[in-house]
Amino acid sequence: MTEPAYTAQEIADFLQNHPEFFDQHAEVFAALHVPHPHASRAISLGERQVLTLRERNRALEWQLNELINQANSNETIGDHVSKWCARLLGESDPQRLPGEIALGLAEQFELNHVGLRLWNLPGQPATGYGAAVSQDVRDFTDSLKTPYCGNETSFEAVSWLDAKPQSLALIPLRLEVDGPSVGLLVLGSDDPTRFNPEMGTVFLEAIGRLASAALRRLMVPAV
Repeated sequence: MTEPAYTAQEIADFLQNHPEFFDQHAEVFAALHVPHPHASRAISLGERQVLTLRERNRALEWQLNELINQANSNETIGDHVSKWCARLLGESDPQRLPGEIALGLAEQFELNHVGLRLWNLPGQPATGYGAAVSQDVRDFTDSLKTPYCGNETSFEAVSWLDAKPQSLALIPLRLEVDGPSVGLLVLGSDDPTRFNPEMGTVFLEAIGRLASAALRRLMVPAV
């Protein structure tokens, strides 16, 4: 046995650097046979290329369908956010805004459970959405830089809901981007996959910013 004159990599490099080789030696291309990727028989190199292109085409079609589905989903979510935001803008009584934030989200996104608590907002009643919360909740909310999504339901804020959800999202509310929190929005679902740890939070962050912007109206003294 002797060592081959060329390694497989050297041959591959040669063919890549000399694409005219098979034009000049068409009989070699026609005579080449390679294993079928899904069977035991051999096929011509041309057939193998066609199979490879078909597999790549199927993969590209799958990726395109995923992108289309994601785009359609994002468009639907964006439409719901727009309708919810319009509802907040249409509310003339600032004291009704907390209820519009929570109930509007529940209706637009068909959520099973929604909870909301607010603090450090002047004129907010000490009941309902303004009911007292522990310092632990406030500290935890301050620590949230982005919304939390997952299946952990042992958070104290879960007790604000009418029933324990299978998955939830926790959205901190702040009047200033880097300021202290003034509230926590809890979105719960009976679907354990609705709010999963791997999901993106772009829309949830937008909801947090819009809700926080609406709550600024509570800072303006009534005339």
